[in-house]
Amino acid sequence: MGLLDFLFGSNTKKIEDFKKRDAVILDVRTQKEYDAGAISGSKHIPLNDVSSKISEIKQWNKPVITCCASGVRSGNAAKTLNNNSIEAINGGGWKSLEKKL
Repeated sequence: MGLLDFLFGSNTKKIEDFKKRDAVILDVRTQKEYDAGAISGSKHIPLNDVSSKISEIKQWNKPVITCCASGVRSGNAAKTLNNNSIEAINGGGWKSLEKKL
């Protein structure tokens, strides 16, 4: 168990559950970061645009796993989505999440 898992709890089981329910991977990094590498099939909405895209995200009608570079921005995005009645979890850094998928 890594330090971050100890502090914040491992979300591997939640990710597996969301994956079984055909969750959407939402990358909230900047366009430049996303263009440099991303999880295949992921959707991209920079964190600053998430709030204005809530109605679009709701239309996906699927749970959402957010990701970014380290997990901080994706944590903020997941909280914003949850506060708007969208089932979402923070998948953390995209490279780490990719390994869990």
